Amino acid sequence: MLYKARKESTELLTLRFLNRRIELEEKDRQYYLNLEKGFEGERQFDKYTEKLKCDCLVLNDLRLSVTNTTFQIDALVITDETAFLFEVKNHEGDFYLDRDRIYYRKNKSEVSNPLIQLQRCESLFRQLIHSLGLSLSVTAFVVFIHPEFTLYQAPLNLPILFPTQLNRFFKELNTLPSKLSGKHKKLADKLLSLHMEKTPYTKLPTYKFEQLRKGIICTACGAFACNAEGRHIVCRNCGQEEDIYSAIFRTIQEFRLLFPEQKMTTAMMKEWCKIIESNSSIRKVLEDHFKTVGKGRWAYYC
Repeated sequence: MLYKARKESTELLTLRFLNRRIELEEKDRQYYLNLEKGFEGERQFDKYTEKLKCDCLVLNDLRLSVTNTTFQIDALVITDETAFLFEVKNHEGDFYLDRDRIYYRKNKSEVSNPLIQLQRCESLFRQLIHSLGLSLSVTAFVVFIHPEFTLYQAPLNLPILFPTQLNRFFKELNTLPSKLSGKHKKLADKLLSLHMEKTPYTKLPTYKFEQLRKGIICTACGAFACNAEGRHIVCRNCGQEEDIYSAIFRTIQEFRLLFPEQKMTTAMMKEWCKIIESNSSIRKVLEDHFKTVGKGRWAYYC
């Protein structure tokens, strides 16, 4: 049973929107692309947990803290006797393990060893469960999800699941006798209450409203090629149509994420959307979805 769905982090969404509206520096762009690839790998992993039929609770993307130390769990599957913890990696290509270090075979550059991260995460999660007065076995795995990933020289006893092992692993997990009780739901609810929605540390570049490209972006092809035609937004690039109300609201939501402290006015949102000529269309969306402060020309929305 899915108990906590996965969604993009605020950091990923912010960088995704910025990447469309400004030319990111190479280091910021590379960081953004790594986040996108990581999220895609986690979504691929979710396809396996979604098929679980055994009595279990699935919680995705948990950010927790114990003894003032923050850690993240990509996926957690709670069964009768065991909590399965998964660290998902979407590396692609040939790698090799040398002692406790992992290298990219092509250029012999070292990459972070997820097994070290897994060990830390597993230890902190055990401490958290203990602090809650609960008793539950914890089993942790690093999952390499990409079908074209290879890790040479990996000992057989490492807690690793490779792409070719995932179907068999989840088939076996499905056969485990599991009957959840109140304590399992209590644990899941407690983890949800402890989950930190915001990432403690983010790597966002500085940016200003004046720097960003204005306009409504097509939901299908991502192009700045939309025209307002009656009650619809039509993309000149791919022909995609969208209700004008939902397009305005979506674009304002994007602004709100990028500038959470900025007061929104009709004039500013008209400039942000660019292609909307009608003030009343902008104002209606703002009045329907946000709190109005002030009146007349001094009104703003939050």
